[in-house]
Amino acid sequence: MGLSASLSNALSGMNTSQNALNVVSRNVGNSGTPGYHKQSLNVVDITGANSTYAKTGMLERAFSASLQASYNKATSDSGYTSTMNETLTRLQTYLGKPGDTGSLDTMFGNFENALQALGTSPDDYATRSGVMSQAQSMVQTLNSLSSSIQGLRADAETQMQSSVNTLNQALASLVQVNGKLSDQGADPATQASLMDQRDRLVAQISEQIDVQADYRSDGTVSLMTKTGIGILDVKASTFSFTPGGTMNAESQYNVDPTKNGVGSLTITTPSGLKLDLVQQNVLQSGTLKALIDLRDKTLVTAQSQLDQVAAGLAQAMSTITTAGTPVTAGASAGYSLDIGSIQDGNDVTLNYTQGGAQKSIKLVRVDDPSKLPLNYLDANGAQVVGADFSTGADNVAATLRNALGAGFTVSGSGTTLQVTDDGAANTTSIASFTSHATATSLQNGTDLGINLFVDSDGSNFTDSLSGNGQKTGFAARITVNPALLSDNKYLVQYDAGGTLGDDDRANYLLDQLGSMQFATAQNNMSELGSFRLGGTVSDMISQTMDYTGSVAASAQSSDDAQQQAMDTLGQRMDSEYGVNVDDEMARLLELQNAYSANARVISTVQDLMSKLLDL
Repeated sequence: MGLSASLSNALSGMNTSQNALNVVSRNVGNSGTPGYHKQSLNVVDITGANSTYAKTGMLERAFSASLQASYNKATSDSGYTSTMNETLTRLQTYLGKPGDTGSLDTMFGNFENALQALGTSPDDYATRSGVMSQAQSMVQTLNSLSSSIQGLRADAETQMQSSVNTLNQALASLVQVNGKLSDQGADPATQASLMDQRDRLVAQISEQIDVQADYRSDGTVSLMTKTGIGILDVKASTFSFTPGGTMNAESQYNVDPTKNGVGSLTITTPSGLKLDLVQQNVLQSGTLKALIDLRDKTLVTAQSQLDQVAAGLAQAMSTITTAGTPVTAGASAGYSLDIGSIQDGNDVTLNYTQGGAQKSIKLVRVDDPSKLPLNYLDANGAQVVGADFSTGADNVAATLRNALGAGFTVSGSGTTLQVTDDGAANTTSIASFTSHATATSLQNGTDLGINLFVDSDGSNFTDSLSGNGQKTGFAARITVNPALLSDNKYLVQYDAGGTLGDDDRANYLLDQLGSMQFATAQNNMSELGSFRLGGTVSDMISQTMDYTGSVAASAQSSDDAQQQAMDTLGQRMDSEYGVNVDDEMARLLELQNAYSANARVISTVQDLMSKLLDL
């Protein structure tokens, strides 16, 4: 090998070492930079005519498509669980833990105790004032909890807008990065830096929504949701959010835009296709999906539970229960019932045995024809049937007859409804037939029920189904009857001029509160499970608090597990992508030695050439 070849080889080696030193320098300088992927330089041995020398090869960036896909999925799941956990923890804090001062069950217990004291001292003004004070505290608690839940739903909409802005900004940036990556004229170091930026943007998008990323050979990436909706290819889709305005219990999502009471969330693809993300169920995970579930399902469930508690509280105080009058018709036996006092939302209940099985059917007065037909099983297993009472008992009898089927004789005349069994056939029997009507006055000499709790406009709560239903949002509207606040004697005096020492009404209210049974209309579902409220007011409060505590604990457990998974995945990524400074320092010494060796070769060649020139 001649001197010129030796000099050329040494210069090539020095150039290779210098390039490798630049890579090491970048790795060390970015060892703490989030999202930086370590780089390495391939060195290729070139065999010439008389010698072998080193030459710089490809610059490689640590990357694994499968690892990155796992990270993107985990990021989406983490965004979902952390958002759910944060909001449900706040919800549980508002509701309080059982037995805590100011919690829903504690406030109810205080009200119940006040009623017990009233039964002992009905003539004591201070005792009656205590009942009214506890009633107001109970109302304020329900109002406040309802306001807090709607505040959480409003916060969810605010965060939706922020999430949409984040998505659009990240997608716009990713389009620019894709454009630069597709330019093959960029130097390798710049390409690697752009890929780091690409992965950071994909992770940012993954936190908001679930994505599937396709990493192409030129370094560019395309994105779509797991449901197959394209988000980014050459161009990016655009996310949009239109706020729904002030949030309240009646503000709920509806596929019909004219009935939708919340903000709309849409995506418009580059081709112009516009999709409703909620209606089409486009999203499966991520922060945005969690916000949708919270606003439209989980928090709506929480509000519905409070509304059921408020409705039960009002009905326990105001319901007048009237038992049917026993009747016979030959061998058949049953009951007749006056339904003239039944108001919209009130009901008559028939308990019977058919084929050896005990059954119950509740016939509800429904004045809104759009709510008919109505037929379902409530949480207590009773069949609930809606009926039009406006035309008299004959029409109600026809509805009940159709619901019961064979084995019964049902008739109606005026305001009287009568039901008898099949007599000698003995396949059916009737245990009871009762009406549940809302009290219409504070004093009429007979009714012990009283409208202690009323709607915000002062109207009686009858659980009417008209419109959105009186129960919807009732926890936010429930208030104490102003007439009772003005004169608390009505708590005990149900007959004008009667004695204040009569404990009949006080004992009736206390008994109603502890014995009257309620049930949710149907199975209410959410992403975190279902609930079926049934029993007394106290039972429903316990079920509500247990449910909230359960879903909050479940959300926290899911988030803890997901964060552990993220930590494990982060360690794996650090191992594959991260910079080990010790390894880089060792490599630095190796390259410095190689550089020095090549420098000595050049120096030796220079000396030899000088001596040759001196000859």
